[in-house]
Formats: sequence, C-alpha cells, structure tokens
Amino acid sequence: MTKRDFRFGVNLLTPSSRAEWQARCRDAEDLGYDVIAVADHLGMPAPLPALVSAAEATTRPRLAVFALNSGFYNPVLLARDLAGTDALVDGRLEIALGTGYAKPEFDRAGIPWRSASERVGHLERTVLEVGRLLAAPEHRPSPVRRPPMCVAGNGDRVLRIAAEHADIVAFSGAAPGQRPGMLRFLGPDALAQRVDHVQQSARHRFDALELNLLVHAVALDGDRRSAIARLPRFESGPSDPAQVPTVLSGPPAEIAETLHQHRERYGFSYFTVPEPAMRDFARVIAAARS
Repeated sequence: MTKRDFRFGVNLLTPSSRAEWQARCRDAEDLGYDVIAVADHLGMPAPLPALVSAAEATTRPRLAVFALNSGFYNPVLLARDLAGTDALVDGRLEIALGTGYAKPEFDRAGIPWRSASERVGHLERTVLEVGRLLAAPEHRPSPVRRPPMCVAGNGDRVLRIAAEHADIVAFSGAAPGQRPGMLRFLGPDALAQRVDHVQQSARHRFDALELNLLVHAVALDGDRRSAIARLPRFESGPSDPAQVPTVLSGPPAEIAETLHQHRERYGFSYFTVPEPAMRDFARVIAAARS
C-alpha cells in the first residue's frame, strides 16, 4: 500500500452572509486545511454557489461538495453545473458523490424515496455519465481539467463503484441505523473490512486510490462520550466509545499519532472534519505535519 502525504478537509455546514462565509473560508485556509467542503443537505449552504464564493476568498484549498446527493440530480444537468463551477473556481473543484441517505430530505423536496438498490443504481449512472461528459473535449461548459472524482459510502455496491471508477474513496465510518436517515458507528474491524472490500474490488488500481475518512467528532478534552452525544444523526452511542475510529480524542499530539496509525492500518491519508471541529482539529494538523 502506498503511503500518501496527509490531506485535511473541513466540511462547512452553516449558511451565512457572503462576508461571513468568505471570512470563514479564509479562516479555514489560514488554519492549514487543504480542502474546503460543503455538505449537500437541506438547511445547509447551497453547495455550488458556496464553492464559487469560497474561491473568491481563498487561493490554495481545493473545493468540494462532500458529498453531492446523487438522488437529487439529473446526471447531464449535474455535469453542466460541475463543469461550470470548475471553470469559475479556476480548476480547484473536487467532485464527491453519494447515494443520499436522509429520507426526510427527499420527502421535503418532493423527490421519490427509492429503494437502496435503486439509489445505488442511480449513483452508478451518475458517476459514469458525469465522468464521461467531463472528460469529453466537446463538452460545454468545459472544466479547467477533469476534476478528481470521489465516491462516498459504506455498502458493498457503493464501494465497488468507488473502487472501479473513482480517484478518491470516502469512507463514512457509519452504517444505516434502524430508522431512516439515522446512522450507527462502525468499529475498527468493520471499518477495516470495508477497506478490504475496496482493495479486493479495485485489484490492480488500489494503490492509485486516495482513501478519505469522514471524522464525526474531535474531543481535545478526551471526553468521547460527550462528543458522541452531540451528534444528532446517530441513534445511540457505542458500548465502548474508545472503539470508534471516527471519533478522535485526546491532546493534539495524541490525535496526530492516531492519524498516523489510521494511515498505517487502513490506508487513510485524507481526513475530513465537520465545521464545529475546525479550530480544534487545526492544532492536530500542525502536530501531524511537524
């Protein structure tokens, strides 16, 4: 397995005015983040306009929607919007696609909630069609260059699609809970099995893949239970919070060592944290790179 340099992203989640938004993006750049991302959920920033605004305020970070809910989009129209966005952000766009898992958001949008199999099928069509169109020289608008493609998820079929077609595989570290739209944590062995599934599916191209892990919480005070209790989309905390790879706990140097261990065990070199953890995790970034 190739040991890649670390990359760090932050998922900005709170809508705001242009001035406030751009100030937050400049903060993320100054704190050392390599990727500024936005989620694709109702009630959060409108993804693609937010990235265009972020590009106006920053110069270095890559820009991503983490992750686009493919069930909300027509692939051909999405390819147009992504290509146009890449042109407006000077080629800094990264594309991340997922199936969408929050049924209440589909209901609010008036979009039919399909079966898991149907949603994964639509994801695969979207990955293939968007990839084909953005690689076509005749496609208009034109991206500056083909944006890297990330596929995010946890299930066998989604990870197979990622293994076969993506440049980046994003692991959620979570699986569907008992109620629609709710999640449960994966333990270390289950997460390792997910990575192994990608490796087996990717075969000869596995070393070319960048592996991302979505971090759910960062607790510099070491209080994992409280950090987990503040996560609204999880049904219940695990019996042993110490066995949750996506909850990082302890002083910055200790968490930095955990990141090195995650890279060694799983192959993760790209970590994305949620906005509430942005400033705390910046101290970890400095420690990991020292």
